Amino acid sequence: MSQDPTHGPEPAVKLAARRRREIVAVLLFSGSPMFESSIPLSVFGVDRQDAGVPRYRLLACAGEEGPLRTTGGLELRAPYGLGAVSRAGTVIVPAWRSITGPPPAPALAALRRAHAEGARVIGLNTGAFALGAAGLLDGRPATTHWMYAPTLAKRYPSVHVDPREMFVDDGDILTSAGTAAGIDLCLHIVRLDHGPEAAAALARRLVLPPRRGNGSESGSLRHLDKSLPEDIGADPLAEVVAWALEHLHEQFDVETLAARAYMSRRTFDRRFRALTGSAPLQWLITQRVLQAQRLLEVSDYSVDEVAGRCGFRSPVALRGHFRRQLGASPAAYRAAYRARQQENAAAGRNKPANDNYSPRVPGQRGRSSA
Repeated sequence: MSQDPTHGPEPAVKLAARRRREIVAVLLFSGSPMFESSIPLSVFGVDRQDAGVPRYRLLACAGEEGPLRTTGGLELRAPYGLGAVSRAGTVIVPAWRSITGPPPAPALAALRRAHAEGARVIGLNTGAFALGAAGLLDGRPATTHWMYAPTLAKRYPSVHVDPREMFVDDGDILTSAGTAAGIDLCLHIVRLDHGPEAAAALARRLVLPPRRGNGSESGSLRHLDKSLPEDIGADPLAEVVAWALEHLHEQFDVETLAARAYMSRRTFDRRFRALTGSAPLQWLITQRVLQAQRLLEVSDYSVDEVAGRCGFRSPVALRGHFRRQLGASPAAYRAAYRARQQENAAAGRNKPANDNYSPRVPGQRGRSSA
């Protein structure tokens, strides 16, 4: 399902003065899976400034009267109640225990109030059902676990449910699919707030792969990262990888890299995949697209010039790979990026610490991001 680009969501409401974007409220309910609940607690609740990850302030909030019992019978006592949600600029529902019944009315009211006051509201996995019950998904694109997607679509018929997506970023409302996709979406939020380097640093600290796809080329990243395993410096391929990153403006192929490593193509492919988790050809294309993405953001080069400066043999090749990996043409991506910058400036919002972040292109869905 593709969204009509002429009919996107209404402009986000300016964040209320008492709310702060870096304050993240996580709504916890009894009966919620422990793993899903722990994802935002781990991403946003641990101080990792030593690793280059800007700090968030986490408020773990009970969405109902406690004690809360998770899967396995464990009992939790959240340090905050629903009142603390009023301070958060980011509100996350990591899971909801029922796909047939709504959360308690006070929790739904807190979600509606947060959204009305400019907070972004996020539903991970079955948390999308809580957002649907609050009416926040009406007329919006959304996703959830593929097994529950038909129920979400039937229960909330005005929601545009797409179970093929890992996550959907619709501006101030974001949803994710299965468990691992919740991690992808949380990293995506860090990237939006603080840039790709902060998200990459967090991914490394959490021992996550540089990127994840949907199992096909069309499921590749929307937001790319060139990060590599921290221990790559000790591998003989490190010099070849470094050379490739420094010469992306030149036209070379995987055979060239294998020759520089003094390996056969077959051996090189096997060693490279073992080191990076990616086939060398796909990795090289991803790096060229990443370079093009950044040039489109920070320069006025034409698309043809960008193609040449990123080692693509033709502008047609750039457009094809760019659309497959980022879901939009280079021209549409640049236009959306600049529109988002102007929107932020007009609204008086703070831009991310790293300007190299990806905007939401109309009709675009989010996918995994490291």
